[in-house]
Amino acid sequence: MLRPRKHPTHQPIRYRNNRSIILHITVCAKFRFHILDNDPAHNCLIESWKVATSYRVGQYVLMPDHLHLFCSPNSYPAPPLSKWISFWKSISASNWPLKLNHKLWLRDYWDTQMRSREQYRDKWSYILLNPVRAGLVDDTTKWKYKGIIECLEWHD
Repeated sequence: MLRPRKHPTHQPIRYRNNRSIILHITVCAKFRFHILDNDPAHNCLIESWKVATSYRVGQYVLMPDHLHLFCSPNSYPAPPLSKWISFWKSISASNWPLKLNHKLWLRDYWDTQMRSREQYRDKWSYILLNPVRAGLVDDTTKWKYKGIIECLEWHD
């Protein structure tokens, strides 16, 4: 019987000819507290991603207790993803608009490298529906804690 993983596995970035490198990242709030779906938190995260320039952030969705984003390295070879995530987590925690009695983020994160334009499109469509599936809104256009920092286009 397979045991569930306690920690995500982080695969190295794969370089394939001239294809785009776009990663899907999921990061959770510590204790899965509902602290991300508010305007001050949203603004803090956007500013943190703009300062952490090793990767470019594309589309993202903030849920109450976790976030999804797509990112792409800003240089070749790609800098370590873990360092970039730690950097923006640290910046956001230092500037967090709400007083917390605990750490802001879970230590680890989930990451998946997109393999095709279709996978990238399908994953975004699925993520965009998260607030609807969670019962937070009845239409994705009504969820205001989503956006795009930079356009990450897929190139084959």
